[in-house]
Amino acid sequence: DAPGLDIGSWAQRDFKYAYPEGLDLKPGSSQHQTILGRVMRYGIESARVISRRHRSWEDIDEKLTAYIPTTEKEKEIKDKDRRKPVSIVFPYSYAILETLISYLVAAFFPEPMFRYEGVAPEDVPGATLLEKVINLHCNHNKVALNLHTMFRDCSAYGFGVVSPQWLVKIGKKVVRSASGGRSNSENVVLFEGNSLHNIDPYRYLPDPAMPIHEVQRGEYVGWMDRTNYMDLLSEEQIDDDLFNVQYLQYVSSKVSSIFGLNTHINRRAANRYWDISLNRQVSDPVDQLHMYVKLIPKQWNLGSSNVPEKWLFTIAGDAVIIRAKPLGLNHNMFPVAICAPDFDGYSPLAYSRLEILGGMQTVVDWLFNSHIANVRKAVNDKLVVDPFLINIKDLESSEPGGFVRLRRPAWGKNLIDSAVKQLGITDITANNMRDVAAVIQYMQQIGGTDNPIMGSLRTGGPERLTGAEYKGTAQGAVSRLERIAKIIGVQAMQDIGYMFAHHTQQLMTEPTYVKSSGDWTEEILRILNVQGERVKVFPSDIIVDYNLLIRDGSIPGGNFSDVFVQLFKI
Repeated sequence: DAPGLDIGSWAQRDFKYAYPEGLDLKPGSSQHQTILGRVMRYGIESARVISRRHRSWEDIDEKLTAYIPTTEKEKEIKDKDRRKPVSIVFPYSYAILETLISYLVAAFFPEPMFRYEGVAPEDVPGATLLEKVINLHCNHNKVALNLHTMFRDCSAYGFGVVSPQWLVKIGKKVVRSASGGRSNSENVVLFEGNSLHNIDPYRYLPDPAMPIHEVQRGEYVGWMDRTNYMDLLSEEQIDDDLFNVQYLQYVSSKVSSIFGLNTHINRRAANRYWDISLNRQVSDPVDQLHMYVKLIPKQWNLGSSNVPEKWLFTIAGDAVIIRAKPLGLNHNMFPVAICAPDFDGYSPLAYSRLEILGGMQTVVDWLFNSHIANVRKAVNDKLVVDPFLINIKDLESSEPGGFVRLRRPAWGKNLIDSAVKQLGITDITANNMRDVAAVIQYMQQIGGTDNPIMGSLRTGGPERLTGAEYKGTAQGAVSRLERIAKIIGVQAMQDIGYMFAHHTQQLMTEPTYVKSSGDWTEEILRILNVQGERVKVFPSDIIVDYNLLIRDGSIPGGNFSDVFVQLFKI
């Protein structure tokens, strides 16, 4: 039984939910508890494998912050003088991360993000309309932000995961009445379209028997996210697929224990979401386990079919099933896309570029901080004093100027040099900054982010930087970054674009308008009989065969642009 489970309270109450497929999913029922146990075992099995990498990811998170926790000694230093420097993270891993993400943004963000072409001549107009509609969805639902998070996750943790979803926004809008006044309409579809949902790598739950890039071959895939009880109640009112939410009021703790209450994921979740996540004094957080499972309905007592199907289950607080339905998507894929550019082709998880550079980042931090500590020590006077000959209280004064009195035994004996002597201090870290520069150079070479790619030129040396040297260095680094972008394009962008198109063809119900400006040929404009600047697109207009065109990983101006300049001159 899940923590906080109160089956007695459930048995005494019945909220009269209508369950899908004729199932009995009332909490506490035999069918509910059987399905709950099976789905939870999938999550626990995956968490055992994935959580082994959490410590390494926490190290990456620390290296991407601007500070490290201070020691007791450093706290004393800051208490005395807050201007004095203490240990920091030398933010070079952050600079490399920024460079990687910047290249990927330049490679994939030019509009349209996803391009489609018709297979047969009669498919060409419909494919163009499909491309315009999906581009409208991407702009409206800010898909670029989700892709940016995916790029950051794959650069920092080795992989990034998103779930393509079909989002329908229901609400009221102001309409003009017959008398010329204004009134609110009934609930209508305000907007429908494709969107992306980011999956936190710490809470991603894949089938560990499959390589990380072959998520579609797995028996299951899922993730956890956090919401709250009130939000679920509101969502239940408009989402026909949700049920059993009201039973959650009888679950004392709705925070999941799949990863263990004392492991890194829960401590990190408390910091990442909200610090009060493990108590209910102010809010009532609810952990949701979303799990897509490939199953035979007859074996799960979900129907009579012996043909494998994909189902979606959502479990709230480890205790209540609040969603259970066959997926029913035409593309017959798990709606999950993953990119892992540094994958090895076999392992269930991949190492990131920043993990590979983690040891060198630690060396840079140690060299830099030890130098700062030594300088901080050196700027303070170290005196050897004979307390028999000198007045210590005068010497302890920190005021500029002033005088130090000798004690009576030293009067008139010229013993000043014997009373006080400056202790010689040798800066043993004088070469640390030179070593830091050398290690950073190696990090650049290994990470494929040389100076020209990071926006800075080579310094030092008697000769100036030549154009050939700049172009050669930049092209070498670009080719390595282009390889990363090509892999991401094949792994994630292709699956996202494919699912976006299928979702639009299957789930679009409302006509929409797209602009007639942009990449339209005269032939398409003539066929569609376009007049003005808007084209009305009906769901039937985009039911065509299409080919998805993914970007090649290059950035604008990166593919032999100088050659074309010379050709134009000729």
